[in-house]
This record gives sequence, C-alpha cells and structure tokens, in this order.
Amino acid sequence: LMNRAKANPKKIVFAEANHLDVLKAAQISYEDGIALPILLGNRAIIEELKKELEFDAEVPIIDPKDPSSEATREVYAERFFEARKRSGVTLYGARTKMRERNYFGSMMVMVGDADGMITGHSRAYNNVIRPIFEVIGRAANITKAATAHIMITNRGPLILADTSINIDPNAEELAEITRMTANLGNAFGFDPVLALLSYSNFGSSSHPHATKVREAVRILHEKHPNLVVDGEIQTDFALNRKLRKSQFPFSNLVDNRVNTLIFPNLESSNITYKLLKELHASNSIGPIMLGLRKAVHVLQLGAGVEEMVNMTAVAVIDAQEREKRRKAHMARNKKK
Repeated sequence: LMNRAKANPKKIVFAEANHLDVLKAAQISYEDGIALPILLGNRAIIEELKKELEFDAEVPIIDPKDPSSEATREVYAERFFEARKRSGVTLYGARTKMRERNYFGSMMVMVGDADGMITGHSRAYNNVIRPIFEVIGRAANITKAATAHIMITNRGPLILADTSINIDPNAEELAEITRMTANLGNAFGFDPVLALLSYSNFGSSSHPHATKVREAVRILHEKHPNLVVDGEIQTDFALNRKLRKSQFPFSNLVDNRVNTLIFPNLESSNITYKLLKELHASNSIGPIMLGLRKAVHVLQLGAGVEEMVNMTAVAVIDAQEREKRRKAHMARNKKK
C-alpha cells in the first residue's frame, strides 16, 4: 500500500490538524512521500505543534474560520447552496457550515482543490459522516454507501464489510455492498474471493435472516457472473477450505482461498472486527468508505498515528484509482 501511494502521492486534507497525533500522521505521510498534506485548523495552534514535532516543511495550513479564507468560503457556500437548496439549506446556513472543517474540507475535495480527505480522529462517527454525505454524496448508481476493514491476520489479509454504516441491509443492498467490496479488493491488488456469511449453510435455514443472504447471492450470480462469490455460508466453512470441500463441493468457493467476508448485518461485522483487533488476532486498516463520489475516509474515534498513516495511504490509492478511471473514461469518449 505504501509503495503504491508513494508512486503518485496526492493532496490529502487532514481535517483535524490541530490535534498532535493527526499532525504527526500528516508529518510522517509527507516525509515518507505518501501524500501532500493540507492542514485544516487554527493556524497558531498548528504552527506551535509543528515546532514541537520539528515539522518544518512548508505545507498549506487553512483555517476555515479565518478572514483570509472568506473568499474561498463564499465560493464553497454558493456551491453547497446550489446543491442543497431544495434540501432545506439556505445560503446563510451554507456560509455557516463552511466555517466547519469537515464541510470545508469535503468541499475542497468536491471542487478539486484537494484529492482526498481523512477525518474523524476527535469526533463521533455519526457527526463526521453527516457533512461528508451532504457535500460529497454517493457515486452514480449507488443506493447505499458502506465501509470495509482490511484485517491483517496470520493467514493473510481479510476484507470485512459492511463494518460501520448499514444496520440491516436487505438482499439487494447486500449484493451492492458485495460488489463495492470486490471493487475495493481489485483496487488494492486482491483477487477477491467473497463469502456471504450467515449462521446457515446453503439453504439449511428458512429464516428471513438466512434467506436474504441467499437471495443476495442469487442476485450476484445473475448480475455479476465473473465474481467469485457464494453463500450463505458459516464462517468456519468460509475460512476452512478442506472443511468446505468435504461438505459443499458444489460451491463456487470450493477451490479458492476466501479473502473477503460479507456480513449479514452491522452487529455481526462490527463485533467481529473489533473482537479480532482487541484480541490482537489482527491489525486493521479502516473503515474504508465505499460508494462515495470522492476519496474521503473517516477514521475511528481516537485512531492512533499508525492507523492514520495507513488510512492516508488508502485515501491516496483511492484517489489514484479514481484518476485512472476518469482518464480511461475521457479516452473512451474521445475515441467516440
């Protein structure tokens, strides 16, 4: 991940740069060549913390509340107002919101003044995600955004989804989460092999909790036949290839090593990734946002410096992949 990020570093907004750990992560990201930081927050505090860290690089520092940002705030506010004026937002309200770092930083990414953003170190997830959804919004043809964690385990990396947003997705939403997670795996160099988890194995239960997973798999097999995906399946069978082959030789997963787990609801996924992390069974990278229009990612509350550096690399790679797709799209249109 780090090597891919360093190959083409991007401008990443650190929306909470007046926190020492966040600034330290920005410093490491800059000095290691991972990203080009843009620091949001009180300039005097950031300058003082930079001295404390001996971070003497000339990187942009922006205080959305400062008079020097007024012209930019006004441009962003008008853009936000135009996008949200039929959703209860007034121009005065838009101007007020642009004094907040998460709104201002999201708008920087939205208009192309930055390539990505990380935030969430010091505020609860729900409070952070709201401005991102209001400013950035979901990508085209996406009905539900989601999140994933990459868990670094002794059997190799595992991607888990959805770990932070959708409480009880239906079959169609599970299928969409699976497709987005597969795209994430491809972007990060995996060949995704996906198991949709349940307490049931291939029709052994007729309870709605199991049948929705079964229906999601049917949708995926029908609409995305190139995906290596199957379920519903219990976790031990998903992860134990020998056990799976002995009992379910018909499964699409039978000769593959599963590296991506899709959970039936938020309870099971959130509990699992935090259990693995706290038992030191794995390190985690995430939550990685799926389904947004831009490369914006939300940290766990109180995330450590190493976690933030990892997430910065994720944001950079996300921005790189979006740039590749945009250029490919432009090239196709030019040929037409």
